[in-house]
Parts: sequence; structure tokens; C-alpha cells
Amino acid sequence: MRILYVEDEKFLAEAVKHNLEKQDFDVDLAFDGEDGLEKAVDNIYDCVVLDVMLPKLSGIQILERMREKKVTTPVIMLSALSEVEDKVNGLNSGADDYLAKPFKTAELVARINALTRRPVAIQSNIVHFKDLDYDTNEKMLNGQSLTAKEAAIISELLKTPGKIVQKEYLLNKVWGGEAYGEDNYIEVYMSRLRKTLKSLGSVVKITTVRGLGYKIVAE
Repeated sequence: MRILYVEDEKFLAEAVKHNLEKQDFDVDLAFDGEDGLEKAVDNIYDCVVLDVMLPKLSGIQILERMREKKVTTPVIMLSALSEVEDKVNGLNSGADDYLAKPFKTAELVARINALTRRPVAIQSNIVHFKDLDYDTNEKMLNGQSLTAKEAAIISELLKTPGKIVQKEYLLNKVWGGEAYGEDNYIEVYMSRLRKTLKSLGSVVKITTVRGLGYKIVAE
């Protein structure tokens, strides 16, 4: 698995690279935002790990430009800032996960593995529901690219249209049941998916069933 790690603290970056390589990852490093962006948009990585505070371009700027260029590689944001609003800011910019510094390599490895995990079997490449066509291979909804977490959520909702998918089930399925899959994370992704459906002009909506979960329905 090939990882891009963007971090301006070179000693830390080299240490993380060494530890990840011991876990059989191939790791490329970038020490500033411009180099990080140039590498990230090559779209050759299984996962990109971005520090928020970087010279030349911030991690958020890199992430935003990746998503503008339709690069859907899973992204983990790193920051010494651990407040909820900082996490939400990163997630709203297109991040798939957020890890506060300092962190243990084992936790970073677990999150990379969770983000890059693939289904054992796919019954069909295209899932149809009303005016939606979801490509499970390309993670595209009516031709629009989704991030890894968005794709995982919409995939679960489309399995049972009109039926409630419990929030706890989504936490377990999408975040692997780990503590970092917090409720507010799901709300951010649901908001992003609703905006995507609106931009597509779809008749399909994602509704919240208070205290239970979510369901995908057609008007």
C-alpha cells in the first residue's frame, strides 16, 4: 500500500515513515504544502496523511485543491488542534478522518487500514435507485466523485431504500466501530451527501429519523 505523508517536521516525518515501512507500507514524504499538493494530485496513493499547519500551502488548501481536481484518495488530517470545530472544518473540506497530534503509529495504521478497506465481493458495479446510478467501483454517483467515507455511507443507504439504517450500524460499518467515528462526523457527511443530491437535481433525499438513524427515499 502506498502512502503520502505530508509533514514539515522532518524528524517526525522520517520517524513515522520508518514505523509505517515496518508495517509493509510504501511511504513518500513531502515537507511543504506545494510539494505535497504536487504529489497528491498524481492520484497514485492509497491514502494521503496531511498535517494542517504546513509552509507554502496548508493541509486544508491541499485537500480542497485535491477535491477540486476530483482526486478522491482517502485523506487523514493531522493537527495539534483537537477542538470539534477544527475537526469539522477538515471534514467539510473533504477529509475522511482526523487524527490529533501527538499520536501513536498503531492508531495511524488502524485508521489507514479502515479507510482503504475494500469489500470482499461486489455483486454489481452499478446500483440503481430512481434517478441515481452509483458506481461501486469508481465511487461515483451519477458521474460525480465521492470521498471514501461518502461512498461507504451512500452504499449502505442504497442497500435498503426506504428503510432506516441505524446510526450505530453506520458507525460500525464505516468507521469500524472505533471511538473516532463520532456522531458529529456522520452529520457532516450526511450534510455533504445531501448537498451532492441537491446539486444533481435528484428526486432522492436522505432523511433523518430522530433517535434511530437515516433512510434514503424518493420524493
